[in-house]
Amino acid sequence: MTNPYTVPTPPAQRPPHPRPLHKRALVWLGGSALFLTGALIGSTGNAEQQPVEAKVRPAPTVTATATITATPEPAPTVTETVKVKAKPAPTVTVTKTAAARVADTGSGSSSSGGSGSGGGSTSTGTCSIVSNAGNCYSAGQFCRNSDHGAVTSTASGTTIRCAYSANAWRWTAA
Repeated sequence: MTNPYTVPTPPAQRPPHPRPLHKRALVWLGGSALFLTGALIGSTGNAEQQPVEAKVRPAPTVTATATITATPEPAPTVTETVKVKAKPAPTVTVTKTAAARVADTGSGSSSSGGSGSGGGSTSTGTCSIVSNAGNCYSAGQFCRNSDHGAVTSTASGTTIRCAYSANAWRWTAA
């Protein structure tokens, strides 16, 4: 803690500048001379260019007419044939699946079991387009380039279509 009754010390004086004034003036004088030399060299390089005028002057117009009495021969007609390659369209394969019928044995308990198994086989559909791994597609998955616009069904039998949505081609419910 400092003593409140003592006189504060005066701030230290700045040391003299390391370069004297006459050397600093020479630096400014040399920089100015270099700038003026560059400006003079740059202005002489534009001798071939013309200054731009603010007003546009009309150019003189010369019109010449000549009468020709001879009829020119017809020129040959050039026709260029361009062959266009058609883009391949998506291949759509439609398959119809028929449910297998289960033979009844005639007992009441087996007919109820047969109807249960028959209901299970009709609820699961067969997908006509499968992934590279052999699995059925489901809604929300990405489509292959060859499947754009195609329609198939999911493993549960819901119809889905390959459509462009959310900046990508995806399988969506049809």
